[in-house]
Amino acid sequence: MPHYLQPTFSSTLAAAQTPQVGMWVCSGSPLVAEICAGSGLDWLLIDMEHAPNGIESVLAQLLAVGGYPIRPVVRIPVADTVLIKQILDLGAQDILVPMVSNAEEAQCIVEAAHYPPRGRRGVGAALARSGRWNRVDGYLEHASEYVGVHVQIENADGVQNAAEIAAVDGIDSIFVGPADLAASMGLIGQQDHPDVVAAVQHTFDVVHAAGKPVGVNTFETDEAHQMLTRGVDYILVAADVAMLARGSEQIAAEFGTERSDRTRRASY
Repeated sequence: MPHYLQPTFSSTLAAAQTPQVGMWVCSGSPLVAEICAGSGLDWLLIDMEHAPNGIESVLAQLLAVGGYPIRPVVRIPVADTVLIKQILDLGAQDILVPMVSNAEEAQCIVEAAHYPPRGRRGVGAALARSGRWNRVDGYLEHASEYVGVHVQIENADGVQNAAEIAAVDGIDSIFVGPADLAASMGLIGQQDHPDVVAAVQHTFDVVHAAGKPVGVNTFETDEAHQMLTRGVDYILVAADVAMLARGSEQIAAEFGTERSDRTRRASY
């Protein structure tokens, strides 16, 4: 592989002997992304779906994490052919696409991520960071080796069609989203409901039966360890913004009363 490029997260998953543990980067900050990249975790998810990220900020974060031995994955907000092309042209090697409900949608995503004749990704390698502005010899011919495609199953239809989605050639892994899945089942906020737990496990089982890796998200430490015992191949266990929110709340809780006392004393 050219020294400009790194192994994809897909190839890392295929070779891994242990589950790959990562975290969300939702702040939109390249500085925060770099801090997280040096953490020792296996992978990062740079989120465009629920975070204030656009093309420019994603590029800045890819540049910030590029010098670290961690695999970045970019979650695109929607299965849009043009947006997939743009994110790949930025140099993202792995993409995650949310809300995939059937094999037809998965096939369209694969086609958007690959050049013809396999797909319909627009050709602009001379202009794009993906092939390092034509500095990667044979990038167009071998581009599929540098791209990983991952999709999210996070609704009841997706669970029902999980085997067919996983069987699509070019889908490298399935990532399960319990929160949206619970909502689609009429159980919003109840990811621990037995019906949701069963649906998640069913998805794990059929994806593994199709020979593909499966991942999941949870911010609860005990649940994360439980998920690891249930055979997930990769997992997200934290988010930069959530860690900052909880950490600042902890500081306020610890020092808030003392600060209020000092303020009252100073006013006398």
